[in-house]
Amino acid sequence: MKIAIIGLEQAGKKTLFSLLTGQEVSEHRRPGEVIEGRALVKDSRVDLLSKMYHPEKTIYAATDVILCPDITKGQGDYSWLNETKNSDLICVVVRDFQSAEVYHPDGSVNALRDVDNTLVEFILADLDLVEKRIERIEKDKIKKKADRKSLLEIEVVKKCREVLEANKPLVSLNLNAEEMEAVEHLSFVTLKPILWCHNVDEDKVAAASENEDCFKMSAKIEKEILAMDTPEERQEYLDALGINDLGVNRLNRAAYDRLGLMSFYTVGEDEVRAWTIKKGTLAPVAGGKIHTDIGRGFVRVEVMKYDDLMAVGNEQKLKAAGKVSVKGKDYIIEDGDICHFLFNV
Repeated sequence: MKIAIIGLEQAGKKTLFSLLTGQEVSEHRRPGEVIEGRALVKDSRVDLLSKMYHPEKTIYAATDVILCPDITKGQGDYSWLNETKNSDLICVVVRDFQSAEVYHPDGSVNALRDVDNTLVEFILADLDLVEKRIERIEKDKIKKKADRKSLLEIEVVKKCREVLEANKPLVSLNLNAEEMEAVEHLSFVTLKPILWCHNVDEDKVAAASENEDCFKMSAKIEKEILAMDTPEERQEYLDALGINDLGVNRLNRAAYDRLGLMSFYTVGEDEVRAWTIKKGTLAPVAGGKIHTDIGRGFVRVEVMKYDDLMAVGNEQKLKAAGKVSVKGKDYIIEDGDICHFLFNV
């Protein structure tokens, strides 16, 4: 999974990036500079499985994180969007906190206005791309270079233009599979999954409501919590704020939900590891995530359910209770499955 973090100046993007990756970002970052990092997806199930198996290595799933340049409004230059093209999810950080010490580029804090303005910039960027693409294909038609694929593309692109000119994102168009394939190479930003991350005041954290498109956290509070010496201190602070987990962990879960992702696990004395797959993935495909030979030579998979294992306390008791199942190639892996793949190549 690759997440692009983007937003207006002074929204808290650098702080969020540092919280996720552990990398400090210079206050003197060059205009237009892109910074890449890697964030571990902290998972309590991995922690508990590791305590049970005492492996030599414990490996969390990981996310590639890209810190994009600041959004620049109304300039007609959309290079700040370049790094979103190859991302799976765009995380837009929206300032929703008050501070006399931190200026706002628009002079006042208004999260709803900033969301609307950002979406307008995304729409304008896609419209700019549409116009350039139509111009290019029309020139090819004149030169008789346009093939059937290009003709289908221009039909779809013109349909996209109508929606964008109506100030609507392209996700509202509900393109079919053939139409999506025709414009996939253009990487329209308003076709990407977007998670709006509101960076809120401390007193709004506990009451923050969330849905699949909007996530709320306080980057300032998160930074203070992670600076504490012990997990016990952190938990006490979280309890005092009325929060059940760190915002960065909740953000990772929100990203998984937005992209339809989930985790399965492999366990043993050598390694306990989380693997990330799409919901609805068949067992051979999931095995291929570990190694291509497993997917190619899949025979069967032995499956333990995480909750069942935790309930009895160890793998031996679970087997004795007859709760380790053997599944074939038509089995769809479920979230939390602990898998042992058998294969032959």
